[in-house]
Amino acid sequence: MHRFELPRLTHAQAPLTREVMVANEWGEAVNSTIPCERALTVYVDKRELVTLMTLGGHPELLVLGFLRNQRLVQSVHDIESITVDWEVGAAAVKTRQGIEDIEQRTAKRVVTTGCGQGSVFGGLMDDVDSIVLPPATLRQSQLYGIVNAIRTQESIYKTAGSVHGCALFQGDDMLVFIEDVGRHNAIDTIAGWMWMNRSVGGESLSGSDKVFYTTGRLTSEMVIKAAQMGVPIVVSRSGITEMGLEVAQRVGLCAIGRATNKRFLCYSAFERLQLEPELAGARLRAVA
Repeated sequence: MHRFELPRLTHAQAPLTREVMVANEWGEAVNSTIPCERALTVYVDKRELVTLMTLGGHPELLVLGFLRNQRLVQSVHDIESITVDWEVGAAAVKTRQGIEDIEQRTAKRVVTTGCGQGSVFGGLMDDVDSIVLPPATLRQSQLYGIVNAIRTQESIYKTAGSVHGCALFQGDDMLVFIEDVGRHNAIDTIAGWMWMNRSVGGESLSGSDKVFYTTGRLTSEMVIKAAQMGVPIVVSRSGITEMGLEVAQRVGLCAIGRATNKRFLCYSAFERLQLEPELAGARLRAVA
């Protein structure tokens, strides 16, 4: 009876930046903008689960995506409501039927390489081999379109720095852009956004024909989260770690890093990238 009901969400966006007085290199007092950071303690059915450090731009979607990517809930319909109250810094999640064995499933915590020392519950490699990604591809021209869209995107990073940005694309069309103090928060928020948005058929938005972009490095947990969301291609302006590459190769995910201007490195699933090398321009030859 609750199968098609989406959870009720508050819209408790907090201020994302604040103005501060600083001294520049000439000793002058000038105004500057810095990103905000606040603690959000998540309670699931009145049980404290975790405290997330976040900008607070989309806290309900962040919590929803966190629960999704931690594999604590299987469907958006498992959640009845998420209520955020910034006065007490808390997010109250009410599920429809509870989360089975939540104590055991959250007992093991792995500290990740995420900004601010993120954490995930359980083994990072659990269920990786059961992931089957769709046979999607990306043209080199679309990759350049993605890089250019990020370059021209208005962002907190341009005015205040100190944040990571993530985006979801269909081809080179940007569907959503999220910034937060850590890249894990940003990808979790996108995961929550996908669950709350409907496809033509009425189901949660699929990742099968999507591309995930991040300004941060492609670590194992970032690759796993993208794969769990069903996204077969990820792009980063940074690089990839050894374990991130291992996971990408195991699940057949196309990992593209060091993507700036016309340059990039494709680390895995090369068959997913349709190369158009003439778009890269002439190669500069070294003078003997």
